[in-house]
Amino acid sequence: MQGEIEEKQEQQSGWQSFRELVFFAFISLLIVAPIRIFIAQPFIVSGSSMFPTFENSEYLIVDEISYRLGSPKRDDVVVFKYPNDTKKFFIKRIIGLPNEIIDIKNGEITIKNTEHPDGFKLEQPFIRENSSDNVHFELKENEYFVLGDNRNASSDSRYWGAVSRKLLIGRAFLRLFPINKIDILPGDYKQKL
Repeated sequence: MQGEIEEKQEQQSGWQSFRELVFFAFISLLIVAPIRIFIAQPFIVSGSSMFPTFENSEYLIVDEISYRLGSPKRDDVVVFKYPNDTKKFFIKRIIGLPNEIIDIKNGEITIKNTEHPDGFKLEQPFIRENSSDNVHFELKENEYFVLGDNRNASSDSRYWGAVSRKLLIGRAFLRLFPINKIDILPGDYKQKL
């Protein structure tokens, strides 16, 4: 009799543990899934186009909510769907904003817009080696001109054009790996000056 009671208690305890595990998994899914879908997602840097800001295999968390609430800014490091193959994701820095004119001469960037009709030179302290490109580009509404920080090893707007706002996933918010480089807003050179 005592053995039967203990066996029933063990079965109930096992069933209760299983129910608690399922409940915990369900609650976790309810919390994690919306964060992953609507707020942030992981991204692993592939290649050297953003060197020295980012190196190959660095693990980032991309903030997706900022661009739902506000507009992308110049110098934001963004992850987006490659315009020529939206199954691929690229990481670059926003240089030009909608309705601006971008002129690149021997690596020096001049931007013309309504506030600066004669143009202004873009500061680029994150660049180690300039390229010798000569490019003229006029952005339309909801288009962004993006460049890699490693200009000589980057496939970017100089070659395949502007990125539409609808292709932007979000900005680099957190670098988690390598451990010795953990950083918030890792592409924001202004906060590090």
